[in-house]
Amino acid sequence: MSTTVANLVKIGELSQASGLSVKTIRYYEDLGLIHAAKRSRGGFRLFEEKMTLIRLQFIKQAQSLGMSLSEIKAFLQVRDRGELPCHEVKAKLEDQVNEIERQIQALKHLQKQIQTLLEGADPILDTPPDDRICPIIQSNHDG
Repeated sequence: MSTTVANLVKIGELSQASGLSVKTIRYYEDLGLIHAAKRSRGGFRLFEEKMTLIRLQFIKQAQSLGMSLSEIKAFLQVRDRGELPCHEVKAKLEDQVNEIERQIQALKHLQKQIQTLLEGADPILDTPPDDRICPIIQSNHDG
């Protein structure tokens, strides 16, 4: 199936339609995430509008879910072979959920540590100065 001139757009038009900067679109092209269909006589990159916008939307959505551009590129390569990368995407999303749970647990632990320090902070506020910078976070037995 050949691409007609009617559905080809310059990078500026693609930028406007996608909400991404021209610089970002060029970067994605340099990484191989998107591809110009051809160049105009004046040397401008021309992109197939619909398919490129679909790819840019996928890239933005995947990034918002915490996926790296290299992971996204791998998904796009699977799609370019005519397959859906849904198994790979599902596995990555499962990894993301596990990582988020790990981060939540680490934050809960940090919150508990801080709450414990704050519970003992008021009596320390009136203690005379010693060599410590702030006794709230430096106990007497710290080296």
